[in-house]
Amino acid sequence: MAIIGVLFLFFLAICLNTESAYITYNTSQGIVSGKLNVHLVPHTHDDVGWLKTVDQYYVGSNNSIRGACVQNVLDSMISALLADKNRKFIYVEQAFFQRWWRQQSQTLQGLVKQLVKTGQLEFINGGMCMHDEATPHYIDMIDQTTLGHRFIKQEFDQVPRVGWQIDPFGHSAVQAYLLGAELGFDSLFFARIDYQDRKRRKDDKTLEVIWRGSKSLGSTSQIFTGVFPRHYDPPDGFTFEVNDVSEPIQDDITLFDYNVQERVDDFVAAAFAQANVTRTNHIMWAMGTDFRYQYANTWFRQMDKFIHYVNKDGRVNALYSTPSIYTDAKYAANESWPVKDDDFFPYADKENTYWTGYFTSRPAFKGYVRMMSGYYLAARQLEFFKGRSNLGPNTDTLADALAIAQHHDAVTGTQRQHVASDYAKRLAMGYVEAEELVASSLACLAESTSNTECRKPMEKLEQCPLLNISYCPPSEMTLSSGKSMVLLVYNPLGWKREDVIRIPVINESITIHDSNGKEIEAQLIPIANASLKLRNYYVQAYLGKSPSVTPKYWLAFMATAPPLGFSTYILSNVKNSGSLTTLSTIYTSLGSENDSLEVGQRNLKLTYAVDKGKLIHYTNSRSLVNADIKQSYIFYSAYAGSGVDPQASGAYIFRPNGTYPIKTEQKGSLTVIRGPVLDEITRIYKGKEHVEVEFIVGPIPIDDGIGKELAIQITTGMKTNKTFYTDSNGRDFIKRIRDYRTDWTLQVNQPVAGNYYP
Repeated sequence: MAIIGVLFLFFLAICLNTESAYITYNTSQGIVSGKLNVHLVPHTHDDVGWLKTVDQYYVGSNNSIRGACVQNVLDSMISALLADKNRKFIYVEQAFFQRWWRQQSQTLQGLVKQLVKTGQLEFINGGMCMHDEATPHYIDMIDQTTLGHRFIKQEFDQVPRVGWQIDPFGHSAVQAYLLGAELGFDSLFFARIDYQDRKRRKDDKTLEVIWRGSKSLGSTSQIFTGVFPRHYDPPDGFTFEVNDVSEPIQDDITLFDYNVQERVDDFVAAAFAQANVTRTNHIMWAMGTDFRYQYANTWFRQMDKFIHYVNKDGRVNALYSTPSIYTDAKYAANESWPVKDDDFFPYADKENTYWTGYFTSRPAFKGYVRMMSGYYLAARQLEFFKGRSNLGPNTDTLADALAIAQHHDAVTGTQRQHVASDYAKRLAMGYVEAEELVASSLACLAESTSNTECRKPMEKLEQCPLLNISYCPPSEMTLSSGKSMVLLVYNPLGWKREDVIRIPVINESITIHDSNGKEIEAQLIPIANASLKLRNYYVQAYLGKSPSVTPKYWLAFMATAPPLGFSTYILSNVKNSGSLTTLSTIYTSLGSENDSLEVGQRNLKLTYAVDKGKLIHYTNSRSLVNADIKQSYIFYSAYAGSGVDPQASGAYIFRPNGTYPIKTEQKGSLTVIRGPVLDEITRIYKGKEHVEVEFIVGPIPIDDGIGKELAIQITTGMKTNKTFYTDSNGRDFIKRIRDYRTDWTLQVNQPVAGNYYP
């Protein structure tokens, strides 16, 4: 017992004589040649709306859904950077940063400008959001990126160098060349590619490539592209938010669980594991993920320690870095890189999980975004013609709303319902302001008699934002004798256009003349009862009142407008026997005739089987195309998931559990509308060589608890050898081959979902 007591007292004396000491961590390390360099890139991924609205994410409200506050991220990150000149951080979403910037004092703004100037804070991507790459139009991608880049240039005199599309669900060729190389980026990085593709690339060390997204531009518009070997977070065991479970470095020898060597060994092992799938002696660790750095010191404290102790260990070299520094190091390595063509669609992250469902999720919202995009283009032009006013109505609100609507959880349709409503509300508010600008600008231009600046217009032009539900009060008024209505058609494109205009009217006594007094050929098409029911329901829902009149016809006529200009048409009720406005002829089959009928004028003609009420043949006499063709409607039954395989079909994932034709309970009749402007079953315009299909769906029956995806099925006799083409963001066409990928041998697990493309 005496010996034990002596030993105990001796140990206690050692502990009492040891004190904690301040440690200065050396974080100044740069790149070291001849060693494996681990580039630590601190970042946060802040969705501009998803589970919460963009405002809720920024201020940190509604945290019962998700504890996220971007305001805290930016406050905390800036403080952490100011504490150590060697620390670095990259930031992406300007929709958040600009809000934060406007709330800061001039003193703090000056400090932040210095952080940007020295490279501690670097803006990556630079758009208002990290836009989706499957569902937006390329013009919208350009516009939202331009808004962010303009702010960065004006406030910081900086131009982003790197694309950082880490979370979109697949990647387009247009992103590579137009929003990458042509934008001036040196590199592009992302995380999500097909799981089979990722495995093959890791095995071949081809995660980093030269991407040539354009067949026509080729090597003149290529970009160095890196795919992360896992997600856009650090290797397992290296995430350090307050509530994360990774083991921190405990380097105080007076405390229990001292683990410096253990953690350094973990770091080195993870670094060499990644180096085994990467070319050159440079690897990047994306140190962050969704809404991280709300308390930035928890991250930077650990990274300071890792850089300090790993570099003392000497087996690898760790440094604070950015994607720009990493890109420069890759270029300097003088490595040869494999070339990538086409795109990275469709994306699947595991066997039965194809992220092709969002191509059609919330289709009404997708349509609204596209419609507002076209309107915004016209409004900006008219704003320029009239002269911009910062005090009066302008296009800024619509521009901001459209920008965040391109986010990869906005136009995709993958957001929560209250967030979808918030996006739509912002677009509607932007439209209202832009509508006032457009009305005054067009009236001003229409009344202008000289090239001098136009004065306040005498007349007010009205517009019809609810025309899609057959509601347009200006065109539905009664034109009494001697009264007329002026219709102004504006063309925002750079070439002359001829398009059919359709507006609802209450009677057939309508005559149309152009601005030279020449009468225009027009056609009256009866409005279907189903359309009127939808009109009455939604007008009440949107406006809180029922329509005061009921239109009987669509008035259709061919309008011509010059490039970047407008034309005017006069509608009156001075109709006589020689009028060029004619009522459509209507033919309704009884559904039993064993015969066919032909629809269309001039080159394009469609043939329908009367007894089946279906399209059977397509003829174009100019292009000499003469083919059997069938159009039908089907639905995919959604897989609900099971205990063995829980992956269900949903807003992101398309996983069908069978395909079924849509059959009516009774044999329907076939109604054909003919006239001088258009023929309609599926719509064919006079002189046009395309067919326009319009149909109304809903409500979709889900009483059986099974989700359903509706689709048009077109069957032809063409011999395509499984080859077809899809568009890329409205700008290019991409060659596709069914059940085939150009870069690897595809194991086909989902033959339907795996063959759908944007």
